[in-house]
Amino acid sequence: CCTYPLFVPANLFALRALAQLSEIAAAVSAHDIAQESEALARNVRPALEKYGRTQHPQHGEIWTYEVDGYGNHLFMDDSNAPGLLSLPYLGCCSVRDPLYQRTRKFVLSASNPYFFEGTAASGTGSPHTGLGAIWPMGILMRALTSTDDAEIVQCLKWLRNTTAGTDFMHESFHENDPNDYTRPWFAWANTLFGELILRLANRKPSLLKAVG
Repeated sequence: CCTYPLFVPANLFALRALAQLSEIAAAVSAHDIAQESEALARNVRPALEKYGRTQHPQHGEIWTYEVDGYGNHLFMDDSNAPGLLSLPYLGCCSVRDPLYQRTRKFVLSASNPYFFEGTAASGTGSPHTGLGAIWPMGILMRALTSTDDAEIVQCLKWLRNTTAGTDFMHESFHENDPNDYTRPWFAWANTLFGELILRLANRKPSLLKAVG
């Protein structure tokens, strides 16, 4: 279900995938596939530059979530990937890119209608689960795209404290009550959790110790 037909994060991800496909195709002498990939990317990239960026009244120029190509746009983000928060994780941009950083601040603020702050945690949710339902996957992606150690530690604490005693990442939990959750087993979120822990264990093990 969407409001406008052109989904900006997926098209940004498509550019990344097309670049990878072109590289692989060229390496194995599949030049027709490489040329087709590059041609499609040349069409998508300027369209994203023209229609995918929007001026937000509080956050300045940011990537928008959906557009129709006629000037209408949707200011929001969803915890699923591809999404706006996940763009550096998917290789679509640098985590330090100014446009991404402004977009990230929007996503993690009250300006995003699917960002929720409760007594249990703060994080992004999704129209799939309605208002007030935070997705651990959104908290995981926040940690995976963060350059702030304190923010990463806070995300780890939220993840640890919101499993409702199951020790698993769920699809979502209520912002004020982790015992009110959806999906007792959600492989995508659990896999991302494992990836986050491995990354930190290899690069910043002190942050895991800081959680206690």
